[in-house]
Amino acid sequence: MSPVLFYDGGCALCAGSVRFVLRHERQRTLRFASLEGAFARSVLARHPGLQGLDTVVWYEPAGQGRPERLLTRSAAVLKVLRYLGGPWRLGLVAAAIPRAWRDAVYRLVARHRRRLFGRADSCALPPHAARHRFLDERQATI
Repeated sequence: MSPVLFYDGGCALCAGSVRFVLRHERQRTLRFASLEGAFARSVLARHPGLQGLDTVVWYEPAGQGRPERLLTRSAAVLKVLRYLGGPWRLGLVAAAIPRAWRDAVYRLVARHRRRLFGRADSCALPPHAARHRFLDERQATI
């Protein structure tokens, strides 16, 4: 199974970020799931420390002798930039900033994201060519 990006389906910034990834990705292997969906809930249930999480999550399923891996906040964003490749990899210079600082900035934006960017009130279906990559499609808001 390929990696999955969990996002807040009710957040306009998050939905816009998913649309951004779909527009700029080269590999077209990343899958998507709303944090509110059954798949994300089942994965997060295995990680009690992540219950109630309201942030972007990069999920890599277990395989080939390695356990499943979840990256949150700025670490997830850096992983998305790495996945996008090309000029977006320039954003990886942020990895030189201590994670605590990166996450503090992430939390600041996240705390105000609905006020700054609004809510995703209506359900916009994923592009037809990408629908098979959305888990819990009925709940997909992008």
